[in-house]
Amino acid sequence: MTSRTLRRRLHHGDVDGRNEHLDISGSDGLSEPLLGNYGYDDSHSEGYNNGNQGDIWDEQKTERLHWTHLFSHLLAQWAQWLANIVIGSGSLLGRLLPFPFTSPNGHHNNTFSLSLSPLQEERLKNLQQRLEIPFDGTRLDHQDALKQLWRLAYPDRELPSLKSELWKEMGWQGPDPSTDFRGGGFISLENLIFFSKNYPDSFQRLLHKQEGRRAEWEYPFAVAGINISFMLAQMLDLQSGTLTSIAGMRFLELLGEDEMAFDHLYCVAFQMMDAQWLAKRASYMEFNEVLKSTRSQLERELALEDVSTVKDLPAYNMLNR
Repeated sequence: MTSRTLRRRLHHGDVDGRNEHLDISGSDGLSEPLLGNYGYDDSHSEGYNNGNQGDIWDEQKTERLHWTHLFSHLLAQWAQWLANIVIGSGSLLGRLLPFPFTSPNGHHNNTFSLSLSPLQEERLKNLQQRLEIPFDGTRLDHQDALKQLWRLAYPDRELPSLKSELWKEMGWQGPDPSTDFRGGGFISLENLIFFSKNYPDSFQRLLHKQEGRRAEWEYPFAVAGINISFMLAQMLDLQSGTLTSIAGMRFLELLGEDEMAFDHLYCVAFQMMDAQWLAKRASYMEFNEVLKSTRSQLERELALEDVSTVKDLPAYNMLNR
């Protein structure tokens, strides 16, 4: 199969059978993924009140609140038990995380109260600041970063203009890459550059789809990278302001060991996603399913007891420099 055939892809508006117009203006930082809906919003229908229906609903509401409170309490106890097993009392986070977390009003919550070291606080703050920077195609430094990515991806080819059909060959969905950052901020471009610099063999292999039996409709490389940046930020609770996951806690431990832990984890996730893609014999319409499987696998590996750096993850061994 030729490289031209491998680059065939559907427009992201056709994902999940829909053909919708996507507004790419005014996005800030990492907001939402490009290839379909990675997160889902619950829809609520409007009810009605008739006779004693309101009283019945009040009773049901009270009962639901009772069970919700009970479930939250049990969940907090489960989190304490799980953290003791997965993280271990001897680790840094095992010493710093009190379970369960109790809010000022006395109610239990399944979030975690962290006492970070000064180094962790500084590195986490720097990472969160990176996540808040949107891509701005009018900024010279952002334009230069795009040009740098091209030179790293295609060192023997002439640099195209910032609007050129040639950008599609890298997996951008149109001739202007700046329009593809709707779901990701500037950090997603930094992640791609970091990948190409630190793991050039793996980067080139995935860019050119050199391994395995590929699908006729392949995932677009660059846009897939933006989705991976978004997925990681969600998985690690980096933008929610509330830590709710074991993966997020373990990541803070990794961040204490390596300031660039997020970028290294991105490279692992990209390689892992491609391996999942091949194992599932997936095509473009199944990208979201593959990304969710990648997240699940990454969460499992982050929960391993002997993982103290990104390089300790089993999937790290798939990367080649």
